[in-house]
Amino acid sequence: MDDYDVQPGRKPPPEPELTPAQLQSDELDLSAGLSGLSGIIADAASVDEMLRQVAQFAVQAIPGADGAGVTVIEPRTPGPGGEELAVQARSVTAQFIQDIDTLQYEKLGEGPCISCLRSGRPAVSGSLGSDRRWPHFGGSVARMGVHSVLALPLAVGDRVIGAINSYAYGRDAFTEHAVQLGTQFAGPAAVSVYNAQLLASTRLRTKQLQQALRTRAVIDQAIGIIRSRSGGTAQEAFDRLIRISQREHIKLADVAEQLVDEAVRRARARQQ
Repeated sequence: MDDYDVQPGRKPPPEPELTPAQLQSDELDLSAGLSGLSGIIADAASVDEMLRQVAQFAVQAIPGADGAGVTVIEPRTPGPGGEELAVQARSVTAQFIQDIDTLQYEKLGEGPCISCLRSGRPAVSGSLGSDRRWPHFGGSVARMGVHSVLALPLAVGDRVIGAINSYAYGRDAFTEHAVQLGTQFAGPAAVSVYNAQLLASTRLRTKQLQQALRTRAVIDQAIGIIRSRSGGTAQEAFDRLIRISQREHIKLADVAEQLVDEAVRRARARQQ
């Protein structure tokens, strides 16, 4: 497998000869991670919780990982220097990953995840301190005692929605074997994250629609009350609500609700 971005100018040590037992162990870890993904019940977890679980399963599935983070980005928009990347959400398995993410996204604006998100290809480094792709990031992370990274894109179709970033304290921790297993994990992980996003978006739209329907119902009730008192048209009653809203600097829906509540109180008082 060679469809990934390696550290320029660095020749990693030869791939270790894995025994059948080691290969089987890695395959079992990958299987366990994939089973964990399939066991996540999307409608019982928020997007943040989904990302947290995906990051945990990534550490299990990717050989050599000491910790991992999952980053999801906003849909890409054109910027002065090309397409801009905006982080929508992220989750990590350890504090040192959180520190690395803060450095990468908030302070330096460079690093393996950003490169991976832009290229849509895995990025590997076995000696971050000498990796010229990220001169500021690599040196800072190496001083934290972290020397290896494997960044994997989360892609759905042709769209990159985020990335899984695995880090290790040792040098050359992520072999081609690790990239292969990580890539196998990243595909289903991308689908899980994407589905969780769709579900969250659907829930939000449903909530907004329900609120809009409730708001419209209250406004219609207020219009009816005003018409019963004034004998005017529906448009005249609506215009009156707008004038009150503008004069009192109160939202139209709140004006309508106050009017309806007042009418209800008066009706109850008459019945006593």
